[in-house]
Amino acid sequence: MLKLLKYMHDSELVAKFQRACGLFPVEAARQNGNRALLSRETRYADFGNDNGHGITNEQEDNNSNYKHKKNGYSVGVSGPQYEVRNRLLYFLFRVSAGLGHEVFYITFLPCFHWNLDPFLCRRLVNIWAMVMYIGQALKDVLKLPRPLSPPVVKLEKRVDAEYGLPSTHAMAATAIFFTLLLSAPSRVQFQFEVGLFVAVLLSTLVCLSRLYTGMHSALDVLSGALISATLILLTYPCWETFDHLQLSSPLSPVVALALPLFLSYTYPELDHYTTTRGDTTTILGVSAGCSVGYWVNERLGETFEPQGVLPVPLPALSLGGLAMGSARFALGVAVLVATRQAVKTASLRVLCSWYGTSMKDRDTRRRKEIEVPYKFTTYTCMGLVNSILVNKLFILLGLL
Repeated sequence: MLKLLKYMHDSELVAKFQRACGLFPVEAARQNGNRALLSRETRYADFGNDNGHGITNEQEDNNSNYKHKKNGYSVGVSGPQYEVRNRLLYFLFRVSAGLGHEVFYITFLPCFHWNLDPFLCRRLVNIWAMVMYIGQALKDVLKLPRPLSPPVVKLEKRVDAEYGLPSTHAMAATAIFFTLLLSAPSRVQFQFEVGLFVAVLLSTLVCLSRLYTGMHSALDVLSGALISATLILLTYPCWETFDHLQLSSPLSPVVALALPLFLSYTYPELDHYTTTRGDTTTILGVSAGCSVGYWVNERLGETFEPQGVLPVPLPALSLGGLAMGSARFALGVAVLVATRQAVKTASLRVLCSWYGTSMKDRDTRRRKEIEVPYKFTTYTCMGLVNSILVNKLFILLGLL
């Protein structure tokens, strides 16, 4: 068993998958020529940090006038050194990896609220916050490293300092798509088999994208998917009860704000900075704001949920419907982005003034006493705006 686990966590297995999909390091692709030039200018490292494996991004930037091109896609030395021989798989997995980033969450989840059913958005946000907190905390408790580079080509830099197991991309994809599959039949009429196929396809693509981008081992990805599946199975019998308490209990807004804030401040400490605490605080803040917003909507009697006998038919696709949905989406995202920028700036200014530090100092923003409150405040406000104010704006403008 230990031998199997070691094999699944091996960086060579990830590298083999990348090569099979047409992703090669420049060194491997050009090993028969220009060895001196490669050794001087294109050694690839643990991208984003010089930790003894190679050169830093700053050193790469100094050589940005040199580019490699062979058998397909070209990549300059200012970024990770690799060659793509299968463009279709490259773009497929890069897009799939994007399904686990903030840009996707800030658009996909609210889109369900604005254009389909706030109930589904609420259910997805609840499960997403739970699995992401557990996944992020497990990373920093277990402290298992990400795949080594070399031999792996790493296509992302931001999260490379984080630990690897479990893959929170795999956890989030499994949780979101299968929670949607289990929750939607009671709300919307659709063919379950089609929904199952889409859920399996999308979650599989996200999982494979973490291997392709070199950010996780097979063990990380499989563990993430299995943990999410287990959490869904364990909590599924309680979903309806939790929905009822979330909307009706007078303690709901207090718990929704206090518990995530407590979890953010007590997040496991590390001996070096990574983005996990900040990202986890972001997710918990969104969850807190949305939860309070849904509770307020219930008190006001404005839930914006589908009317009539459930499940309702899926809205017919028409030019008018698409135009209306696109208008809601564009306006809603614009409002959320504006809210994020305004609250982030204001909260950072207040906190930095309180602690006598500069807003422009990146290390200052990473301190717990500043990072946690500014991110929690910013994204809690975004959750409130998403669940309460945006729909009211739609009504005011005749978009709902």
